Amino acid sequence: QVQLVESGGDSVQAGGSLRISCVASGGAWAMYSLAWFRQFPGKEREGVAVRYLDGSVDYSDSVRGRFTISKDAVKNILFLQMNDLRPEDSAMYYCAAKRRRNPVMTWDRKDEYDYWGQGTQVTVSS
Repeated sequence: QVQLVESGGDSVQAGGSLRISCVASGGAWAMYSLAWFRQFPGKEREGVAVRYLDGSVDYSDSVRGRFTISKDAVKNILFLQMNDLRPEDSAMYYCAAKRRRNPVMTWDRKDEYDYWGQGTQVTVSS
């Protein structure tokens, strides 16, 4: 059974950096893709970044150029390096895994993902 456990969330000042982690086990690395989502209070979960099985990545427009998704292949950890953080980045961040490719859907559709972690809170103060 795939398990995803996030950590590293914290409170930081605007302009600062933070790296959050997702320990993925139970066959998670054989999934078609692993992604980071975030959720603001009262809002739908939105895609932040995705890493595909072939190593390619993609980002939402709101974080492109500031966030970097990567993995440690030895330790089976998915990272999200967040730089130049802004108050509007404050959210609960979730790691998610998708089993199969769906060519008619974009990567940031939360309903397409099969497994989720419990989330880690990131708060950015101005």
